Amino acid sequence: MRKLSLAVIGMYLGILAAFSQTTKPSDTSYKSRTLSFEEANFVSSYYTQNGNNSAVTGGIGSEKLTDLSNSIEIKLHKWDNKNRKHTYDFELGVDHYTSASSDMIDLKANSSASHADTRIYPSANWTMENELKGNSVGAGLSLSNEFDYFSLGGNINFSKKTKNKSGEFSAKFFAYLDNVKLVYPLELRTNPSINQRGEQYDNAARNTFGTSLSYTQIVNERLQVAFLMDLIYQDGYLGLPFHRVYFTDNSEKVENLPGKRFKLPVGFRANYFLGDNLILRAYYRYYKDDWGLEAHTANLETSVKISPFFSVTPFYRYYTQTAVNYFAAYQAHKTTDQYYTSNYDLSKFTSQMFGTGIRLTPANGVFGMEHFNMLELRYGHYTKNNGMNSDIISLNLRFK
Repeated sequence: MRKLSLAVIGMYLGILAAFSQTTKPSDTSYKSRTLSFEEANFVSSYYTQNGNNSAVTGGIGSEKLTDLSNSIEIKLHKWDNKNRKHTYDFELGVDHYTSASSDMIDLKANSSASHADTRIYPSANWTMENELKGNSVGAGLSLSNEFDYFSLGGNINFSKKTKNKSGEFSAKFFAYLDNVKLVYPLELRTNPSINQRGEQYDNAARNTFGTSLSYTQIVNERLQVAFLMDLIYQDGYLGLPFHRVYFTDNSEKVENLPGKRFKLPVGFRANYFLGDNLILRAYYRYYKDDWGLEAHTANLETSVKISPFFSVTPFYRYYTQTAVNYFAAYQAHKTTDQYYTSNYDLSKFTSQMFGTGIRLTPANGVFGMEHFNMLELRYGHYTKNNGMNSDIISLNLRFK
C-alpha cells in the first residue's frame, strides 16, 4: 500500500547537497576506453513513526508504521575516442513496511493482508560529460512496484558550465506514468467478498510531468550558491482509494480530489566554507500549488571536521504549510462538498526535524580495507505539531 508520511524518508535522505569544486581538466592525458568500476554505495535505513491522524480511518486512528529500506548503487564509467566521459549508474532498492493504518482497510480484521507490503524500485541512468567543453547530457529509466502501485519513470537532462567553469546551468525533464490499484475500504466495496490480495480490482492512471531547473555558482573560494526551480504537472487519480472521509451526517465515502494539480517549488542553497574544518550549508524553499497549499522550508547543517578523516554533521529543518482547499477533519466535511479529504498530510501544520551524522573516510580505508573508503551513520527525529512523530537511522557505505 502507498505509505503514509514516508515522504519524510526521502526528505531526510535528500536533505543535504554539497557542490563539488570545479577544476579545469587536462585534455592531453590518456584515459581508458574500457568500462571501469567507479564506486558502489550501499544505503540501509530504518524508519518508525506514530501519530493519531490516519487518513485510512478518516483522520483519526493510529499512524504507527515501520519501514526497512535497502538500496545498492553501482557506478561504471569509460571515455570515448573524443575524451567524453560516459557514466552508467545502476540502482536497486527494496523497502518493506508494516502499517497499522493500512491494516484498517478492513475494520473488522485483526490482521489483514494489507498490514505489510514490499516495494521494489530499480533504476538505470546514463550521463555523457565533455569536460573540455563543460557540458553533459544524460537519460534515465526507473520502475517502482508494490501490491497496489506501479510506476514507470523516465528522464533526460542537460547541463552547461560557464566559460570560466565557475557556474553551471542544469535542466532535467522527467515523467512518471503510474497505475493505482483501486483497493477500497471493505465496507465500501461493491463486492466485499473479494480477497484483498485478489486480482479483481479496477485500476486508475496517474501521470506526473515535470522540469527541474538549477543554476549553481562558485562565488569565491569560500561561498557556493544555487538557485532551484521545479515545474510539476499531475493528472489522473490523485487521491488514494483506501482513504476514508466521514461527513457531518455520519455518512462515509472515499476521498475525492481534483484530477489535475500544478506545483511550483523554488529554492535557494548556499554552502560557506569557514576553513578546512567547518562548512555551513543553508537551504530555503517556497512551494505553491493550485490546490491552495503553500509551504516554506528552511534547513541548516554544519559539517565539522574533527580530524582529516572524521566529521560530524548536525542539522535542523523547519517546515510549515497551509491546508489544501479540500481538507477537513473527521466528520467535518459537508455532503455538498465536491472534493474532500481528511489526509493530514494535506492539512495545515508545522514540523521540525533535527539530528546528526558521523562520517569516516580514513586514508587507508575503513577498518583497513583499501576499497572501503567511506562509512556514514545518520539519525534524525521528526515531529509535527499535530502529534505525529518519527525517527530514522541510516547507514551509507561507499566502495571505490
